[in-house]
Amino acid sequence: MKKDKGGRYSGIGGQAVLEGVMMKNKEQYAVAVRKPDGEIDVEVDVYRGVMDDSVLKKVPFIRGIFNFLDSMILGMRTLNHSVSFYEDEEAKETAADKVFNKVFKEKAENVMLGIVTVISILLAIAIFMVLPYFITSLFEGYIRNVSFMAMIEGLIRILIFIGYIVAITMMKDIKRLYQYHGAEHKCINCIEKGRPLTVHNVMRSSRLHKRCGTSFMFFVVFVSIIVFFFIRVEQPALRILLRIALIPVIAGISYEIIRLAGRSDNIFVRILSAPGMMLQKLTTKEPDEDMVQVAIASVEAIFDWKAYLKDTFGYEIDDSWLRDTPFEDDEDEEEDREEESRIEEDGEEEDGIEETDKNETVEKPE
Repeated sequence: MKKDKGGRYSGIGGQAVLEGVMMKNKEQYAVAVRKPDGEIDVEVDVYRGVMDDSVLKKVPFIRGIFNFLDSMILGMRTLNHSVSFYEDEEAKETAADKVFNKVFKEKAENVMLGIVTVISILLAIAIFMVLPYFITSLFEGYIRNVSFMAMIEGLIRILIFIGYIVAITMMKDIKRLYQYHGAEHKCINCIEKGRPLTVHNVMRSSRLHKRCGTSFMFFVVFVSIIVFFFIRVEQPALRILLRIALIPVIAGISYEIIRLAGRSDNIFVRILSAPGMMLQKLTTKEPDEDMVQVAIASVEAIFDWKAYLKDTFGYEIDDSWLRDTPFEDDEDEEEDREEESRIEEDGEEEDGIEETDKNETVEKPE
C-alpha cells in the first residue's frame, strides 16, 4: 500500500455557525445546532443560489463571483438560523422592527438579510481594498517610485488582513465559533482521508483544510496585490474606482486558485496554500467531542459518506467499523497529532492514512 497524503475531493464544504455547523453538498445544505437544552437540531434545505442554472455559473473566473455571493448569502442565512435558538424570548419588538415588518411583511427577514450582506461587503471593500490605498497615499510626498508604492500598499493590505484576524481571535465569544470551525474541517478531512466518520476518527483528523474560506480571503488579498501592481492610473479618484471595479475579477481568480488547491496536491499548490493554511491556525481551534457530534450530524444529513468511501476508496462500512475507541493496530494516530506542526515546515497536510486500492480486499477490524 502507498500513502495517500493529499486526500480525495468530496465536494462538500461548510462553515461554523453559533453553536453549530452548516454543511453543503451541491444544492442541499444542513445546519446542525446544539440547542440550549443540549439536543442537536438539524435543519435540511435547498439553496440554488443567485442566477440559478445560468450558464455564467459554469464559466471559469466568472463562476467565482457568483460562488462568493452565494457563500455570503447562505452564510448569513444559516448564521441567523443558529442565532434564533439563543435569542432572548423576552426581548420586546422595537418600533423600527414593527415598521420594517409592516412594510415588507413576509419578506422582511430576506430583505434584512440582503441589507446585512450588502453592508458586510461594503465594509470589507472599505477595510481591505480602499483603506490600504489611503494609508499608502500618505507616503506619496516621500516616495516617487510607483512600483515601490504598490509594494507598500500590498504590505499594508496584508498587515490589515492579519491584524483583523488576530483582533477577531481575541474576542471572548469567538473561541467556540472557531472550535466549531475546526470541527467542520476535521469532518471533511476525516472523510477525504478515507476514514469512517466517527467521533474518534474526526478528533484525530487535521483542523486545517485547503478549501477554507480563510485561505480564500488570503488569495483575494494576494491576487489583489499582483493585479494592482500592474494596473496603474494617475488620478486618485480613478485609482479608488479601479480597486472597487476589479474586485469581481480578483474574486474570480481567487476562486479558481482555491478550487485548484482543493483538487490537487502538487508542490506548487502546497506552497501556494501554505500561508492560508497557517492563518487557519488562528481561525480554527480544537473542538471537543460534543462539537464534533454536531458537525457529524450536519454532514450525515446531506452526504452519504459510506457510499463515498466505497466509491473512492473501494471498501464498505458496516457497524464493526463504527467505534469511537482506538484500534490496537492504529499506528498512524501519533502521526496525525504531529500533522499540523509539519504544515508549518512544508505547507502540506500529511494525515498518514493509507490508501486502499479499489481492487484490494480490506480486512475489517476485529
